[in-house]
Amino acid sequence: MTSETQTSGGTAKLFAPLSALACFLLGAIALYSSGVGLVEPKFHRAAGFALALLAGIAASRVRREANGSVTGARASVHLALDVTLMAAGLWAIWSFYFVQARMEVALYDVTQADAWPALAGLLVFLVLCRRLWGWGLFGVGAFGVLYLLFGKDLPGILAHTGFTLTEVAEALWYNTNKGVFGSITNIVLSTVFIFIIFGVLLEGTGAGDTLLKFAFLVTRRTRGGPAHAAILASSLFGTMSGSTVANIVGTGTFTIPMIKKRGFSPTFAAGIEATASSGGQIMPPIMGAAALVMADLTGTGYLNIIVAALIPALFYYFSLFSAVTVEARRQGIDVEPLAVGDRITRVDLINSVLFVGPILTVIGSLVAGSSTSAAGFNAVVVLLVLSVINPDVRSDPLRVWRAFLKGAQSGATLLIAIAAIGILVGSLDSTGLGLKLANVISTIRGESLFSALLVAMVGALVLGMGMPTLPAYLIIVLVMGPAIQALGVSMLTAHMFVFYYGVASSLTPPVAIAAYAAAPIAGANPLMTAFMSFRLGMAKFIIPFVFAFYPTILVIEEFSLLPFVWIVARTCFCIWLFSSALSGHDRRKLSMPEIVARFLAAFAILAPDPAIHIPAILVGLGLLTWDVRSAPRPSPKSEAES
Repeated sequence: MTSETQTSGGTAKLFAPLSALACFLLGAIALYSSGVGLVEPKFHRAAGFALALLAGIAASRVRREANGSVTGARASVHLALDVTLMAAGLWAIWSFYFVQARMEVALYDVTQADAWPALAGLLVFLVLCRRLWGWGLFGVGAFGVLYLLFGKDLPGILAHTGFTLTEVAEALWYNTNKGVFGSITNIVLSTVFIFIIFGVLLEGTGAGDTLLKFAFLVTRRTRGGPAHAAILASSLFGTMSGSTVANIVGTGTFTIPMIKKRGFSPTFAAGIEATASSGGQIMPPIMGAAALVMADLTGTGYLNIIVAALIPALFYYFSLFSAVTVEARRQGIDVEPLAVGDRITRVDLINSVLFVGPILTVIGSLVAGSSTSAAGFNAVVVLLVLSVINPDVRSDPLRVWRAFLKGAQSGATLLIAIAAIGILVGSLDSTGLGLKLANVISTIRGESLFSALLVAMVGALVLGMGMPTLPAYLIIVLVMGPAIQALGVSMLTAHMFVFYYGVASSLTPPVAIAAYAAAPIAGANPLMTAFMSFRLGMAKFIIPFVFAFYPTILVIEEFSLLPFVWIVARTCFCIWLFSSALSGHDRRKLSMPEIVARFLAAFAILAPDPAIHIPAILVGLGLLTWDVRSAPRPSPKSEAES
């Protein structure tokens, strides 16, 4: 055995148990905080990041050793670097905990001495983010730090008053509302983590394979198959929880593998799950906290809010079904016959209890008024109790333990990504760049309803990047809501318009939190997933304009049956043309002139003037007819097989 092999084996023996211990403690904290009792906030965040740091360093070492890219003297250098990163990161996290403890008992200002461990911590997590997530997310976090340090020298509204090292440390490190330890981190630790563990346990106990078979059986006659099933599952779960990220980690762990198995790319699988899950906030009856606030601000009953949101939400999910269908055609994915291995067996019927029981537990807990995290905890407990019915689990009980550690490992790597996102959010919030941009575009909106809605859309997306839906919605509706209403839009329509873009911001790169939650489940690049989610969810950017110009869509405002049916039909036609143009494919690959023509026809179909939308409908029908006639005919043999 060579010395290089001995060194590699020795470090593996050192880091493997360290990673297992860190993951176990992370999982134990998640179980305790979601189902037993609250964990003191500053300790919860500090401990979460400390354990994620250890697990993340171990994971990055495993990747390097698996690639065989570090050998000989370089291996010793990398080992020393990892130990240094670990020590510096723990020092910085301890400093956060110490400063927060001092702030709780006395007035305390962050000092120059406190700035150094904070800057070390920012550097450590950015380095880890680069290792685990690539240069894209690293660049997002690095921009946040550099913008605070040097943004004062930028021109125009991009310039800010300047920040000292101490102020940068206070904004990005010693802050529990923004930055690394901010509100997004709290959401991940208190709500998301338990669902990550739940999802991986579902797969580890054998529920995943059985669910694949059932989903394939139900959707066997559609091209999209499991991708269509994922949309349905995510909409149903999202309508109960109202939480985008919890929806992703609660359903994505078993829907994303189904989509990949059907032949879709990992990026598409993660993207469709992210877009479907984000729709949970706009799908009645729960819709998240922002809908409850909207009911209070507008003086509209919550039942009316639910009714108003229903048709636009159905449009959104129709757009996702359309996107999956055209993507399946583009990738050549056909309807597949039911293979012998996919048929439901007696064991599958027994194992189906493993996912039916926990999912019903989640829904039942939410209906009973439990919190999302408590619902996740209840589901984990039920799943562990039921897991013994699977013969594979009885023969190998350690598979449950391995799944538990794997789930905690996935949560740890997500926390590393959240650190970079928190840095950017803290930077934008501290400099006020989002508000400055919103005010500027508000002054140039003019007297056109379309331009006012357009600048409101841009402002909501800018303000909502990395920000929870509720604060993004509140800020933009206070800044631009009155201006929109002054141009003839009702209060409810104005608020619903802004609310949609507050939700859509979770899909908008570079801070697409929904995409970053789905990417690790699919094994996809998070930044590419963000752009895929943005493309698949583009209909969400059109639908608010539809109900702003046609309030009959909201049912409770100016409802009239014939105009309602007419705009519903036009919107569905628009969505299909738009989805196929974005994909560049319908029954066959579309040429560039056809793509442009479909885009133009789709937008013109929604124009209020009949002199515009009627010719556009005729053009759209002509494009579809041409596509059908030009599509290659299947051979008689393939027709017989299908």
